[in-house]
Amino acid sequence: MNHVQHHFHRAGIAIALILSVFDLVAQSAKTVNVRDLGAKGDGVTLDTAAIQKAFDECAKTGGTVVLPKGRYYSKPLTIGTRTTLLLEDGATLLASTNQNDFLKVPGDWLKAKSNSEFVPFLSGKDLENVTIAGRGVIEGSGHVWWEEAEKARRQVSGFTLPRPNLIVLTRAKNLVVRDVTIQNSPKFHLVPTECDDVLITNVTFLAPDAAANTDAIDPSVSRRVTITKCLIDVGDDNVAVKSGKRLDGREFACEDLTVTDCVFRHGHGMSIGSETVGGVKNVIVRNCRFEGTENGIRIKSDRKRGGTIENFLCENITMSNVVGAITITSYYPKIPTNDVAQPVTDTTPKYKNITIRNLTATSSKYAGVIVGLPESQIENVLLENVSIDAATTGLEFRHAKGVQLKNVKVTATQGEPFVSRDAQISGLPTSPNAQRP
Repeated sequence: MNHVQHHFHRAGIAIALILSVFDLVAQSAKTVNVRDLGAKGDGVTLDTAAIQKAFDECAKTGGTVVLPKGRYYSKPLTIGTRTTLLLEDGATLLASTNQNDFLKVPGDWLKAKSNSEFVPFLSGKDLENVTIAGRGVIEGSGHVWWEEAEKARRQVSGFTLPRPNLIVLTRAKNLVVRDVTIQNSPKFHLVPTECDDVLITNVTFLAPDAAANTDAIDPSVSRRVTITKCLIDVGDDNVAVKSGKRLDGREFACEDLTVTDCVFRHGHGMSIGSETVGGVKNVIVRNCRFEGTENGIRIKSDRKRGGTIENFLCENITMSNVVGAITITSYYPKIPTNDVAQPVTDTTPKYKNITIRNLTATSSKYAGVIVGLPESQIENVLLENVSIDAATTGLEFRHAKGVQLKNVKVTATQGEPFVSRDAQISGLPTSPNAQRP
């Protein structure tokens, strides 16, 4: 059993253990119906006080906050430890449409300098045994935020207008999110931060494909995270693994993540980065479909916020009508045509031990890029049983070594299917016009 197989085996055990813990908690804890505390659920009346009171009561001894059928309009809320939020079928937890409700200090939200000036719609810190479950919906009312965000982005390319995230849970142990729909966030939808033992299963994430920066799931400096059987259709990264800082006592701040049996529709794909300074180790993506997604598999960072990414396995993947199937680059946001080596620093990206196998893709543009730095080449890449049909250019390798191709087929209408520059590759299909190092 190799390192990634061992990790996947452990992930299965972890899921079973997490679910058993929550079953025991649910059987022994109190249940609080927010209607009993005065919530109206009419979609107009602010139900913040009743819902927050229910959270506070359950945090004392552990319990379940129940939202029965209805639309519960609310300002930001804080969930406590040992608490389950149960949204019954037909229940919607609806974020306030007043942007000022999310500001830490009253003022003009359009003048905010950073995201830290806002509070998330649902947040909690230093938690154990927390669940968000049920057949209901958490609605972020993103439509009141997106127009200004898009206007700002058009004025300054790449600019992200500060806004609140929808759900941010920090330093949570044993976190489960299951069966709910999470949609229309002002910015990122679900951000587990410095969390251990996280299960996100059978969750639907929805936002318009033009809604700026609406990442679905951003596991940040977290360990033992499993994302499974989710449908993700959003306006930015479908999943973005982030490791933006180092944590004491950890060689890798972000470690042991599994994404399996998910469907990715609109969005920017399955990403690692761009913040990777804390390091990322042991990521598995398996049995997933990408349908009209902008990117397929994407690892991205740059010289100012890079770190070590090692042991990445992607297998049994189908992609249809993606813009680029494989994007692994130490440059972000753009890859230069030419570059010279620079001194290696603590934030130089270092990628190694990457396996992509059993992948079939059609691309509306390019097949992909695997591009490291002149001073930090991407190391030990295996592509096996990979077939990519690209509408424009092929698969480019640059500043990479230890690359193996086994049964790899790329078709491209512009130029050669494989382009290699400063790359050590074995198994490269022969072509009389192929570009070589």
